[in-house]
Amino acid sequence: MGGRVSKAVACCCCRSQHHGVVVESSEKTAEEDHGESYELPAFQEFSFEQLRLATSGFAVENIVSEHGEKAPNVVYKGKLDAQRRIAVKRFNRSAWPDPRQFLEEAKSVGQLRSKRLANLLGCCCEGDERLLVAEYMPNDTLAKHLFHWEAQAMKWPMRLRVVLYLAEALEYCTSKGRALYHDLNAYRVLFDDDCNPRLSCFGLMKNSRDGKSYSTNLAFTPPEYMRTGRITPESVIYSFGTLLLDVLSGKHIPPSHALDLIRDRNFNMLTDSCLEGQFSNEEGTELVRLASRCLHYEPRERPNVRSLVQALAPLQKDLETPSYELMDIPRGGATSVQSLLLSPLAEACSRKDLTAIHEILEKTGYKDDEGTANELSFQMWTNQMQDTLNSKKKGDNAFRQKDFSSAIDCYSQFIEVGTMVSPTIYARRCLSYLMNDKAEQALSDAMQALVISPTWPTAFYLQAAALLSLGMENEAQEAIKDGCAHETSVLV
Repeated sequence: MGGRVSKAVACCCCRSQHHGVVVESSEKTAEEDHGESYELPAFQEFSFEQLRLATSGFAVENIVSEHGEKAPNVVYKGKLDAQRRIAVKRFNRSAWPDPRQFLEEAKSVGQLRSKRLANLLGCCCEGDERLLVAEYMPNDTLAKHLFHWEAQAMKWPMRLRVVLYLAEALEYCTSKGRALYHDLNAYRVLFDDDCNPRLSCFGLMKNSRDGKSYSTNLAFTPPEYMRTGRITPESVIYSFGTLLLDVLSGKHIPPSHALDLIRDRNFNMLTDSCLEGQFSNEEGTELVRLASRCLHYEPRERPNVRSLVQALAPLQKDLETPSYELMDIPRGGATSVQSLLLSPLAEACSRKDLTAIHEILEKTGYKDDEGTANELSFQMWTNQMQDTLNSKKKGDNAFRQKDFSSAIDCYSQFIEVGTMVSPTIYARRCLSYLMNDKAEQALSDAMQALVISPTWPTAFYLQAAALLSLGMENEAQEAIKDGCAHETSVLV
């Protein structure tokens, strides 16, 4: 009966499984076999300031790592130059004391380019700061879709696609000399704009020079790692076996418990009840057989990645159905600005109607600056405050009178003194730059406003207006959608 694993699987799990030698064609690489190679910018070194701006000052609101601020190495989402979406991993300051070693490791991983990976785009190594920059994957992790789903459980064809793509990712890495992957688990599998699963490149580097390769529960750690403290390619296969169990069961079952269930033929406990009727006995049997082989106590008895790909490829179903349809998630970028209910400012910025933007900013005034931190000493109040306030007052008068060149000068004086921070000042100078056909400076000011106030819709909308002035229509639409998302969350 579909949706339950055949009892015959017990026989294949109890006997020793030897992985055979796979003869690979010298004419094809792993990436060519799967059509994975694609164009991305070459690996580069970023400045800390670039990444600070991209993440709105490493704002808490942009944290996407599993444990939030409590994680030893925090991952942020961001936008590089308000265009490319990125994920930025910021390491603990003591993680990589030797900058050369960090750069060598990062550059090595950064040479990999595959559609099966969330690829490493670059790094930053300034002073004590160590950061990695990767492609951003917007549709959550495998852990979220398997263990914490809301609308519907992941369908069987999609689960099969996930494990095949993951095996192909590991095969590609192995073919490029990067067979070791640290702490492979469901949180390392991410979903891109089209909901295709990708393996995070962050696991190709340890969290620190002397750090452990496994940080998860010891119940999921390969037995040889427990003995030696070393990770091997066979250890990665063991972790792949735990992922096969996750996909089959929809739960994070410890391998020892899963193997007991298999030996006792208690397959109901091993299979996700949400999959009832979605797969055949043969498919379930093969997946359990693969998992049990991967989880073999002896590393040499585990299969290699090539044989995993060969075993999983014939199981695939609904090959022509896009992943976003199988996941029932709107395709990345599918939501158009025209379909959104735009506020007057968002509407004006989407049309680059600078006159309307000016009227709205003038009417709004400084009410959005409420709550902005400005800690001033008594000396600052007595020596600098009057000049600062005078600069602001003159800038506001010039802005009101549409003397935008004077407004730029006065607001620049206010900003340069640095005794107060105001997102509204940056917003007003941003528009003044746009009025003077200085779109790049305007974009920079919109980004600075987000550093001060990371969820401020106005800054996103002005960013869109600047991007339109630079001819970047797609990026401008993304900025409008980001602003709408934040504006909607405030209203809810």
